[in-house]
Amino acid sequence: MNLDPETDLSFTRTLNAPRAILWECWTTPEHIMKFFIPEPHSIDACEIDLRVGGKFNTTMNVNGEKMENTGVYLEVVDGKRLVFTDSYSEGWKPAAEPFMTAIVEFEDDGKGGTTYTAIARHRSPEARKAHEDMGFFDGWGTVATQLEQYAQSLAKH
Repeated sequence: MNLDPETDLSFTRTLNAPRAILWECWTTPEHIMKFFIPEPHSIDACEIDLRVGGKFNTTMNVNGEKMENTGVYLEVVDGKRLVFTDSYSEGWKPAAEPFMTAIVEFEDDGKGGTTYTAIARHRSPEARKAHEDMGFFDGWGTVATQLEQYAQSLAKH
């Protein structure tokens, strides 16, 4: 995939957890609620319809303020890749103020872990810069750490 440095942000890390468990975490509402936003913030609700055009909705709680995020899946490659956007909500209803399209990829690292890549594509350089300034790298890095720890706890069961 060709990334555009003007509009795309990318984060890659090797996580010490099996790809199948990371996939389950990313595709199951009760698991999303455990890692998807940096603590101490939380996800209060999550709805997933895991298919192209299916909903991916979350309600974030940031310092007591509820933030509704509605979106749809654009691509689902079982166990390997999720692409979702807030540019549309279920039924392909266009968003008034879209923020980004996310691409999340999972690849076995050959050692029992997973190479995890998160890409955020934005509609303009200004939107990309705003996302970077709000803490894209620290935020997605924290989420990756939380995901890894949560996935490891599931692997022990």
